Amino acid sequence: MTTTSRTGRGPAPAPSTAISEAPGTDNRPRLLLAVVLTALFMAVLDVFIVNVAAPTIGSELRASGADLQLVIAGYAITYSVLLITGARLGDRFGQGRVHLAGLALFTVASLACGLSQGTTELIVFRLVQGAGSAVMIPQVLSLIQRTFTGEARVRALGAYSAVLAVGAAAGQIAGGVLVSADLLGTGWRPVFLVNVPVGAVLLVLGRRVLPRDGGAGPQAARGLDLPGLVLLGAAVSLLTVPLVLGQGEDWPLWAWLSLAASAVLFALFCGYESRLARRGGAPLIAPRVLRRPGMGLAVLRILAVMAVNAGFLFALTLHIQGGLGYSALRAGLTFAPTAVVFGVVGMTWRRWPASWQRALTPSGFALTALSVAGVGLAFRGGGDGGAALYVAYAGVGAGLALAFSPTLTGALATVRPEDAADASGLLATVTQLGQLIGVAAFGTLFLNRLESLGPLEAYTSAKALSTCMWTLAGTAAVGAVSGLVRRRR
Repeated sequence: MTTTSRTGRGPAPAPSTAISEAPGTDNRPRLLLAVVLTALFMAVLDVFIVNVAAPTIGSELRASGADLQLVIAGYAITYSVLLITGARLGDRFGQGRVHLAGLALFTVASLACGLSQGTTELIVFRLVQGAGSAVMIPQVLSLIQRTFTGEARVRALGAYSAVLAVGAAAGQIAGGVLVSADLLGTGWRPVFLVNVPVGAVLLVLGRRVLPRDGGAGPQAARGLDLPGLVLLGAAVSLLTVPLVLGQGEDWPLWAWLSLAASAVLFALFCGYESRLARRGGAPLIAPRVLRRPGMGLAVLRILAVMAVNAGFLFALTLHIQGGLGYSALRAGLTFAPTAVVFGVVGMTWRRWPASWQRALTPSGFALTALSVAGVGLAFRGGGDGGAALYVAYAGVGAGLALAFSPTLTGALATVRPEDAADASGLLATVTQLGQLIGVAAFGTLFLNRLESLGPLEAYTSAKALSTCMWTLAGTAAVGAVSGLVRRRR
């Protein structure tokens, strides 16, 4: 028997994947959601957890500055480059199977990172760890699209949004706690080893609850579009490598040439995919996904949210650890209000009055702009910011949640189940690129401003932070204006 989703847009998922509509009728979808969101949390955590551990890694392994950059950035490079490929593999071989394969690779690589005896080993295993994340993470959205419908899907997407951004702040907190604890004298190693028992449990549970079918619907027979994969992989590589390494190298000529080449390859990729679709082929991303109402605007908003989020965390970390001299633990705990409020708002915004829903995105960006500016004002004198600072932190969390969660939910609302892999890969890649752009752009602004002000001290660091926060506020304000644009029907 064929059923139709509440939205009336195509058939519901196959019988192998339950649809959670009535509470208490089937716990399998809930357990599936818990498994994939925990895996997502680990992957996002690993983007940020190493930042706090970097000084300890450098001293224990005698790593150079370039080595530390690659330890931190290597994960992000392979993660962002391979996300679209991971989505397509899930579409062809089954999201459940591919998610488990990626999770296994991520877990083994985490163990290898934690046991590394030198920087070369650690860099290589970080690259492998990022590849594992790129294989498993795109399947999360696809599995949510397949497994849930109606209000159950909205709730699942809300949880996805909360985990995605809370993981960024939680990475800083967890890194500070684990490094400061120095468990059994292991120093930095627990920031990687903590993934191993969690990954092992998820693999056992995942084999029980994740679908094991070969593919999700008619799109499973689509080829991998190898020329498209090569073009897109090269374009993303040429974009991400200078974004993560350019600042440390003082933005040399190769970085700018790489960025220019990435723009050319993106244009070639778009032209090739369009021609392939017109010939009746199977492009890497179905053009109808990009043409869905509101998808283009959603991509721009997600880029803005993730750039502001990553830039805010990065610049603030530099200030409170470098300028104010906070310990790794105290620096990590600083982000707790932002993370907690983001999670609460991301999980509850759908319960707010219906008359508010349309205004949530612009209001979220506006609140983010005001709160980020408030953080800059609180620190402007070089002090610790006082009690008002924590109100601003909470405002940043609430604003980012309101800007991100409704945008993501709206972008996926009109995507058909058979296009879930395309949308998952696209939005996951946009999310990662937004974070990289935020760190590169706002991190460069902070460091350049700090250098121009003279020797590092609390006051000069606060001045540099203030400039960065005002720029972040301006970016969020642009997002607020974009939020006023109604989605095309």
